[in-house]
Amino acid sequence: MTHTKDKHQQPYSRLRRILLILLKVIMIIALAIVLFIGIVYTVNRVSSHSEMQKLESYGQLVSVAGKQMNVLVEGEGEETIVILPGFGTASPALDFKPLLSRLKSDYKVIVIEPFGYGLSDQTDKERSTANISSEIHEAVQSLGADRYILMAHSISGLYSLDYVNRYPDEVEAFIGLDHSVPSLSEQKVETSDIVPVKWFRNLGFARLQLKLGDNPYEELPYDEKTQEQLNILIRKNMYNDTQLNEAVSMYSNFQTAKALTFPADLPVLFFVQKNHPVVHEWVSEHEKQIVNSKQGEIVLLEADHYLYRSHSMEIAEKIKDFMESRM
Repeated sequence: MTHTKDKHQQPYSRLRRILLILLKVIMIIALAIVLFIGIVYTVNRVSSHSEMQKLESYGQLVSVAGKQMNVLVEGEGEETIVILPGFGTASPALDFKPLLSRLKSDYKVIVIEPFGYGLSDQTDKERSTANISSEIHEAVQSLGADRYILMAHSISGLYSLDYVNRYPDEVEAFIGLDHSVPSLSEQKVETSDIVPVKWFRNLGFARLQLKLGDNPYEELPYDEKTQEQLNILIRKNMYNDTQLNEAVSMYSNFQTAKALTFPADLPVLFFVQKNHPVVHEWVSEHEKQIVNSKQGEIVLLEADHYLYRSHSMEIAEKIKDFMESRM
């Protein structure tokens, strides 16, 4: 009888041992994951603190809507150019440096760092086009600029479409740097979609993501010091709350912009990448924006979306020619 009982217990004992082994494996994996997250979180906190000690200020702070917005002003030209950044640009003032260095000999150049960008404060205010336009205008006005050329990269082209219609007596011309057009809308982002992104950021995985990615400024005309500061600000501002709120508002901003066009008598100059890697209608939709413009021109460049980084000389020379032809 004892022998029979042992035979029945053997499969059960083996199953129990297997389950215990599996449980131990699961616990080890779980502990390894927790340890990995802890290391990533700690490294991010320590590194962020260290980097803030190395961060150097630039530009000047102006009061906008009760907060501080950073702007950079360079050049002594008679005409003024106001530059607006694309979505997520960590430091507009430093990112536009190659183009800025080409423009400042002929123009006074103002680079705006909207809330959530560069050294500017963050804000809880809705990132609607109307609010963003109003904030930019307040910053420009605080600098005493009353007539200027508006230049915008990427999503700021959408905000500029509102801006030039809102403040027509101030904007002399518009220059688009591979700017967004209303007909090519971004996908809708819900508030719930950004919750996991905040966890990803808060736990320090954004830093790890950047570490595993390529250096966007490699082999471009940025000195080592500028690259160091840019990389610090990328890690500082990546996925911050203000920019995530802007992402949530982006779809509705595109829809609102569909009712707007550039004024027919406003000179407009577009620099557009010739071969968009995804959107085949990229050039044709930009062409539609100037159909009714009395002074409209498109320059196609063999470049990526950040064409001002690699083609600053061509862009600066064309801007000068275009503006002089208006006189």
